[in-house]
Amino acid sequence: MQDKWIALSNTTIGQLMATINTSIIIVALPAIFDGIHLNPMDAASFPYLLWLIMSYMIVLSVLLVSIGKLSDIFGRVRIFNLGFLIFTIGSVLLYLAPGKGYTIALELIIFRIIQAVGGSFIMANTFAIITDNFSPKERGFAISINSVAAVSGVSIGIVLGGILATIYWRDIFLVSIPVGIFGTFWSFLKLKDKRERAVRYIDIAGNILYAVGLIILLLGITYGITPYRSNPMGWTNPLVIMALVAGTALLLLLPFVERKARSPMFDARLFKSRNFSISIFTAFISALGMMGLMYMLTLIFQGIWLPIHGYRYSVTPLWAGIYMLPLPISMGIFGVLSSKLSLHFDPRILTTAGLFISAFALLALVFLTYDFSYIFLSVVITIFGIGYGIFNVPNLTVAMSSVPPSERGATSGILNTMRNAGYTASIGAFFSILILGLALYYPGSITSALAGEHATKLTSYFSTIPPTEILFSTFLGLNTVKDVLTTVPNGVISGISSNTLNTITGHHWFPETIAPAFMTSMHDVFYVGFGITALAGIISMFRKPIEYSEKSKEEKEK
Repeated sequence: MQDKWIALSNTTIGQLMATINTSIIIVALPAIFDGIHLNPMDAASFPYLLWLIMSYMIVLSVLLVSIGKLSDIFGRVRIFNLGFLIFTIGSVLLYLAPGKGYTIALELIIFRIIQAVGGSFIMANTFAIITDNFSPKERGFAISINSVAAVSGVSIGIVLGGILATIYWRDIFLVSIPVGIFGTFWSFLKLKDKRERAVRYIDIAGNILYAVGLIILLLGITYGITPYRSNPMGWTNPLVIMALVAGTALLLLLPFVERKARSPMFDARLFKSRNFSISIFTAFISALGMMGLMYMLTLIFQGIWLPIHGYRYSVTPLWAGIYMLPLPISMGIFGVLSSKLSLHFDPRILTTAGLFISAFALLALVFLTYDFSYIFLSVVITIFGIGYGIFNVPNLTVAMSSVPPSERGATSGILNTMRNAGYTASIGAFFSILILGLALYYPGSITSALAGEHATKLTSYFSTIPPTEILFSTFLGLNTVKDVLTTVPNGVISGISSNTLNTITGHHWFPETIAPAFMTSMHDVFYVGFGITALAGIISMFRKPIEYSEKSKEEKEK
């Protein structure tokens, strides 16, 4: 097998494995918490729930740029191989984690962080290794295959996590072990470095400043959606405000530190390239919109559509993943197709057209009702996937082709960082809009609904449910009403008829009660998604024209 196909197979396996694990744990959290004997919606358990979800993505976002630069210095394949090994060790530790309760919950978070360190070693080098091994004419196709794996991995993780969680909760960690072992040996034995840097300097100050700044900023965003005192969100929490200000200040300070660094973690002069800067910005916006859409669709399916169509709450995460499959499928097909189109059309045209297609698909979702036609939704998300697929590969190819070979590791890290930062930011941005809408409209809706069922005695218990709890219980496939009733004194419940209790704990009552508030807020999310994606499309129009040929400048230099 030629070196380039070995490189593509290795990096695609690694990218798929790393991205599957960004989402595989989400739908399996109820099974995990049941297996370790914790209630995920208890106040004391909520930080563990949040960190099990977020720790992996935060670590990826923090490490990718630094690891990319280290790979440029010490060898991309060497770091990539080490990543496979670390990821596999993390997966083994997750599967074998002992204990129960808060002890094992903390262990799982720590081992997820180890797993994420390995994932960052892998993801930081995938695009760079592919760019090193493929000619400019073939590069788009190779990146498209790898990019399809990255995008599809999120959806595959949801479906796979839902299936494995029904068998045994530890199996969601077990599935990564054989793939990790195979990938580790395959990459160590077959994958070879094409380029090595002679420079051996590490920008310690820059790496520390970047990591600390980004960690503080992402922590602020993460805790911004958690309740604070009587507020439904934590954006007024002084600690959150301090984290946002401090994290931003440190990141703004980074370019000034990098100017004086002997070997900066990334060459700030790259941002003087219009194509590079636009590619980085649009990569962040597109990731924010794509992951935001997936989160919103998951909530619509699990919180409203699936329950009122008779699906048990425990299986809604799995079915939500299945019903969303048109999205990654269309992304994958048109991602590969766009790599071929970029050989005949200016990538500026493809990236701009893809962003506008995705933007107008988001706008079309404003017409979605809570009891929507699945055919309508599947068509719209397919159109969004087509747009994302047309945009993504040419955008990545332009970014990787616009930097010198010595900076490809750092550039690969930056691109993956922008994607993961977009994933994390989508939670803070779009969940905040949803939480605000629920905080405004939910109390009135639930009060009227309980009065209609002659269950006003329950009003004080239901009207004070934090919107965050509603969203996360929905996201985890839990029956919110049953959870709340466990906190109601028996004396109060005994005064409610059995028919009423059966009604409010059923599949229809609570989803239909929250649907007006939920969908109003959801439409606001889609308007915002349309606006930022359309803006990215306008900015993309200002790229410089690029033409790929069999004999590019890079090939002639060789």
